[in-house]
Amino acid sequence: MDFSGLQVVLWLVAGLVSFYFSIGNARVWTSIAVGFFLILFGELLPQAMPFLPGTSIPQVEAMGHIISTIAILVMSHGFQEYYVFSRTLELEGDKRQVYLVTLAVIFASQIFIFINPAPNAETLRTIRIVGNTNWVFLSLINIDLIRKIYLNVKDSPIGKGFLAFIAVFVCIFLWKGSELYIQVYRLDLPAVMQAYPVRYQISQITHLVGNLLASLSVGGTFLYLAKLLR
Repeated sequence: MDFSGLQVVLWLVAGLVSFYFSIGNARVWTSIAVGFFLILFGELLPQAMPFLPGTSIPQVEAMGHIISTIAILVMSHGFQEYYVFSRTLELEGDKRQVYLVTLAVIFASQIFIFINPAPNAETLRTIRIVGNTNWVFLSLINIDLIRKIYLNVKDSPIGKGFLAFIAVFVCIFLWKGSELYIQVYRLDLPAVMQAYPVRYQISQITHLVGNLLASLSVGGTFLYLAKLLR
């Protein structure tokens, strides 16, 4: 069963909610919310390929995967900032810096893609592996970092919101980790798929369920935080 349309809709809702949250709240939340917002484009651009005019555009697909990688880097930076803030109550910079730097990195990445040869299937696969590797390891790091943030703010009104973020990254770890497993062991190749059908099916189901739960938990977490911050 193809759930790609549902995935895009759920990430659209999650992305818009997180971006709106970044506008309406303190600077310390901006990088976190913008990072989750960028997942929308990381998911939307590759999914939009069949609907783009003309032939396949590998640069667009590559850009989607790169934006997805930028997303985890931006949100991880945001959680690091929040950890420092939760311990020191000191914060530097403003929201515009986050938006401008993020846009600059995306623009530079786009220039890099278009000044180089069009990526072939193997290049796109490598970009995806690099991105998923970042997601898997940074998800584990963020789970531990968010746990430490929770210990610092557990008595505050938003303490439970960070427990929700831990659940988010558990879902993301399952989503990205299962895809990375398929890519590393080439389980999506017909010969390998026939040799290990159960492993492939379990990985595919984990990937799908993790994606759906991640999108639902992201939107739900930001709505929950908005309620706690009222």
